[in-house]
Amino acid sequence: MPRQWTTPSRSLLAAATLLAATPLTAMDLTKLDLGDPHLDLIPRTHAEQSRIADVVALTDDFSATELYEDKPAGAATIRSRTDTEAFSQHSPNISFEQQLEFKLGNGLFKKLWVFSPASTLASDGLGPLYNARSCQRCHIKDGRGHVPLDAGDSAVSMFLRISIPADTPAHMAAVKDYIGTAPDPNYGTQLQDFSPPGMAPEYSFSVTYQDIEVALSGDETAKLRQPTYQALNLGYGPLHADAMLSPRVAPPMIGLGLLEAIPVDDILANVDETDANNDGISGRANLVWSTEYEQVMLGRFGLKAGQPTVHQQSAAAFAGDIGISTPLFPDPWGDCTIAQADCRNARHGDGDTRVTEIDQPNMDLVTFYSRNLAVPARRDLGDPQVLRGKQVFYDTGCTSCHTPKYVTHRLSDRPEQSFQLIWPYSDLLLHDMGEGLADHRPEARATGREWRTPPLWGIGLTQQVSAQAGYLHDGRARTLLEAVLWHGGEAQAARDTVVELPPADRAALIRFLESL
Repeated sequence: MPRQWTTPSRSLLAAATLLAATPLTAMDLTKLDLGDPHLDLIPRTHAEQSRIADVVALTDDFSATELYEDKPAGAATIRSRTDTEAFSQHSPNISFEQQLEFKLGNGLFKKLWVFSPASTLASDGLGPLYNARSCQRCHIKDGRGHVPLDAGDSAVSMFLRISIPADTPAHMAAVKDYIGTAPDPNYGTQLQDFSPPGMAPEYSFSVTYQDIEVALSGDETAKLRQPTYQALNLGYGPLHADAMLSPRVAPPMIGLGLLEAIPVDDILANVDETDANNDGISGRANLVWSTEYEQVMLGRFGLKAGQPTVHQQSAAAFAGDIGISTPLFPDPWGDCTIAQADCRNARHGDGDTRVTEIDQPNMDLVTFYSRNLAVPARRDLGDPQVLRGKQVFYDTGCTSCHTPKYVTHRLSDRPEQSFQLIWPYSDLLLHDMGEGLADHRPEARATGREWRTPPLWGIGLTQQVSAQAGYLHDGRARTLLEAVLWHGGEAQAARDTVVELPPADRAALIRFLESL
């Protein structure tokens, strides 16, 4: 029997269950002075604040579309395509010169990295342990990854993140409910299933499913897939006894620069940690460390909002997923630990004129590309069934987490994201999604049951872009209805309402989601 991992220790699960059941004390976020240090912003006037509040207020009229609803990214909205390139277009409001930057960034995003030493010095430095050879291998056509189709299929767009319990680091001491974690001493922060010849990969990824049938109103049924994950063929000894693993499928890349430009105060305005309004929803802000700005910042990116900016998210992915060093994360061996001596002692691609394996000018190009992947325009939004589905979405309470719209900051240096009315359908906050979706692995303030509300823009084009793509953090849901039916915790009441809806209304709800 190969060495493997299946579940955390009983003591760890007990601790995680206790943590999830313990009422959280609300933090006074104003004392942290989070701000938006990553943005060169122009403050809003009082008159603008009042006008914006009117614009982003929830509608109660579902007889027709709202003004500008067809352009979910404002002036950064692109015409919707019917092919697999729907998520790979640049924002139409960037300049001709910026289009060249975008194309160069696209080339770096698709670049296949190779092992060192290599004659192609600008492309060497892969791994040595890694999950993918390029960003595009995970974010397929700039959209979602997918689970392995069968036992022989690669898990290239999916991996297991890993950590063990630890004390809160000193630089996060001001965040009173920060949940300290540390890398696994043998395997680091995520498990890599690829390696060069002569070096063992860290593991083999395995997932199996058990079908769960759900009865719906109108004599309809749905079938869910309950996943079981295994880390097989561990190449560097056992995992730590308290190892916590979390499956992750790569999320879509569209609209990231606009999410980054939402004022932090507008996101924090939706925080309700103690459910003061008694609606059953208690969104919480994840608070994380910015390596770039050396301060606590609001987490916006990643499935648990574990990264504060597009740049840091991109640099962390280079390090963890591909094993490429950057000025922000300069270790040339990526995620390899001290225990993995062969990996640390292998030839790496740093030390030439670039210094790191990808230098800052090229990181800037990748960041620009990632910020400016356009959001496609809405489709069929005036269709009567879509309008009915929108009303069901609102009436069911989905907007309590999936906040429809914001207006971005005025920015002096990024006009393409400046002062845009956008419709991401996310509050970017953490919510308890119940035991069914729990990974029992915390991340910063996020508990093992909490996930960031994912933006819904473009979700109706997911499987057009990649036919094998699934939904949720681990791709278990094959359809949008399955994704809804997995909702639990704070979303349990909304999920149960969907189950009991008349079939026509349930179909209209899905039709609305498909129009986004």
